[in-house]
Parts: sequence; structure tokens; C-alpha cells
Amino acid sequence: MGFNREQGRESRLPIEGRARVLVDISRMRALDLSSGEARRIAVAAQGLDGPRARKPPGQAAILDTVRRLGLVQIDYVTVVAPAHYQVLFSRHGPFDRRWLDALLFRDRALVEQWAHEASIVPVQAWPLLAHRRDSHRARPWGFDDFLRRRPDYVKRVLGEIRERGAVAADELPDPDRHPRRLEHSWYGTVRRAVLEALFGRGVLAVAGRRDDFARVYDLVERVVPAAHRSRSVAREDAVRELLRIAARAQGVATTGDLADYWRMPVREARPRIRELAEAGEVRQVRVEGWREPAWLHPDARIPRRAEGRSLLSPFDPLVWTRRRTARLFGMEYRLEIFVPPERRRFGAYVLPLLVGDRLVGRLDLKADRARERLLVRSAHLEPGAEAGPVAEAAARELHSMAGWLGLPAVTVAQRGNLARALSASTRSRESS
Repeated sequence: MGFNREQGRESRLPIEGRARVLVDISRMRALDLSSGEARRIAVAAQGLDGPRARKPPGQAAILDTVRRLGLVQIDYVTVVAPAHYQVLFSRHGPFDRRWLDALLFRDRALVEQWAHEASIVPVQAWPLLAHRRDSHRARPWGFDDFLRRRPDYVKRVLGEIRERGAVAADELPDPDRHPRRLEHSWYGTVRRAVLEALFGRGVLAVAGRRDDFARVYDLVERVVPAAHRSRSVAREDAVRELLRIAARAQGVATTGDLADYWRMPVREARPRIRELAEAGEVRQVRVEGWREPAWLHPDARIPRRAEGRSLLSPFDPLVWTRRRTARLFGMEYRLEIFVPPERRRFGAYVLPLLVGDRLVGRLDLKADRARERLLVRSAHLEPGAEAGPVAEAAARELHSMAGWLGLPAVTVAQRGNLARALSASTRSRESS
């Protein structure tokens, strides 16, 4: 397949204080993209293509990033830091995590919802996800029978919250004459299962998190502003808007990529994407090496080069769809935290290292708080990448992350084909 095109007029756009040359997509005649162009589009759409601003971000910048991404997946595994904070660190560097908490639990500009998985979304997305809350009612989660058989307990739970205000699961009474635990359910207790069911259905909302990260639930009308609760959006319109958001956040994507961004069935996404294409809101393109056509957002940028450098959470939207990661970057990536140690290939909690528009390494990290260090349990170089430059980029990111986590040291274990070079780069930075 050929990749000839008129490059068109060059334009310069300021990004985080620096100007870089972009291809003007509006003047493209051909419908083909090289694999490198697709990578740079995807990286730029995620806000990862340029050097970070020197000034730490404020609350407005954090909110802008979540709105641009559409959602940030929640994961409270603390091997390094909860994933949603890592996503923002990757784009901004060290930032005050209290800003995100304030946007969620004080200002109500953001809200927790089931979206990709459990996610943080702009509060404006609340009406767009009504169909997800409706479908939650019909799913056989394993405790629906209990809810039907014990409406008295559900009523009691809601009465407790109405009277007392926001509560966590362990603050509620157990149901009478019924086992307190749900066997074979990850929810564990009946109390938690009931709260999660009512949250999934939109009766309750997450009003806060305790120090142990446990959800605190309140009536939805006390958490989500009335303007968003009262707004009704037809399901087809909502799906179409969610796909618009996914197209903007991904830049270039297959039908499956767009659907997976919000965990919607491809069969539901496909007709809405066709409608977006007919309206000129996405454009079908071919990407070098991709087996199926892709969709290009009209506002997508193609930087002539990407200059960012970031360690990515396993739940970062750039890499959370493993097939897309392989297609864009040639990296077969998986999270091995639940794989038995003897069967792990790269490590338990591996963060890919993005430099420019390439994933060039994998670092298995652990925030070793007891010994006040960020521990690199293994460091692996990707094929075709040069150890020296990758080690230097990784060392810079590791020291920045360690400082953000309040850890004074970075320690590199001698495992992996990047470990020796990374250890030298890390020591060099510490001595300079």
C-alpha cells in the first residue's frame, strides 16, 4: 500500500510553551496514514507528545485533562500509586493529588461512574451514561436475587443513608437472618454488594473516599447536580456523543477501539460511527499495517515529531486496550500482577516507557515506602531501542516520580537487559 500525499501547508501551534511543526490534516488528499503518523496522532490526542510545562499544574489544568481524555480509569492498586493519579502524572509530572480529589468530592466537577471500567468522568457525562445505569439493573451480578428477596434490607440501607448522610459499607448494619458474606463474589459482604448495586443503578453516588480508599456513598441527589440528573439524552444520541469523545481522545482508531473506550458493544457502536462519518465528524482512513479501516478525528494533529517522555500506568488510555497497543507500538503488553511469580515474563507491575512516539522499555516498579525508595525490580529494553538514551530518559522519569511519591531514592535491581545502563544513569543523576 502506498503512502503518498500532498503534505499541505505547515502550521505552528504552541504546545506547553514550545512550537512544533504539524501536518495540516484538512489539506490531506489521500486517505492513507503511515504507522508512524498513526502513532504520533494517537500520542498527541492523549496529550503526551510534548515536553511538560515547567510550572506544576493547577486544578484547572487537571480538569482540562480529564475532559480532554473523556474519562480516567480508577484503580487503587498501590504498588506504585493509584492508577488515576498516575495517568495525570504522565501528562503533567508532579502535581498535587488533592486537586483531583477536590474536583471529585468538593467541587463535583467530576464524578465516579462505570464507563470504561470504574472511572472518573466529567459530571457533564452523567446523562450520557444513563443507559449503562439502566443495563446494570438487568445484569446477573450474583446478588440480584437477594435484592429482590429482601427489599426490606434495601429500604433500610437507603433509610440509614437518608438519615445519617454518606456512609461506607462497614458502617451499615448486617441484614437480619441472612449470612453477612456473599460466597463466590468479589464484593465480599452483603452490605457492600447492596451499596455497589445501588451505585451501579444510579440510586447512590460516590461522595468520597476514606483513607483506606473505601467508597463512601450518598444519595445521588446529594452528589450529582440537578442540572445533570434532570437532563435526558436518548440512547442513540448518548452513544453517538460518547463515540465523538472517544474519537477525539484517540485521534485515529478502529471501530473496536472506539467502542472499547466506553466498553460498549461493537454492534451498538458501528451504526453510530457511520452516522458520524456521514456528518463529517470522523473520516475513514487506512493505516499502514492495520488489517481494518480506521477513523480519523477531524481535529487530530500529526506532529512531525513527538517530544514527550512518560512512564505509563497499565490503565493509561494510551495502552489499556492491549490489541491497540500492539497495533500502534508493536508491544505485546499485559499486566502480570495476577500471574504466579515464576511465570511472569517482565514483572508484577510493569509500566511501559514512552519516548517520543515509541514504547522503548518496560519497568517493573514498586514504591518501597518502608525503605523510602522507588524500586525498579526489573528493566527491559524494547527491540530496536538504544540502551543509553532509553536509560537516560527512564532515569529522569524515575527521579521525577520518586520525588512526587515522597521517596528520596531510586534503586535499580539487576534484572533485565536495560538494568545495567539504567543503574548507571540513575547513579549519575544522583551524583550530579
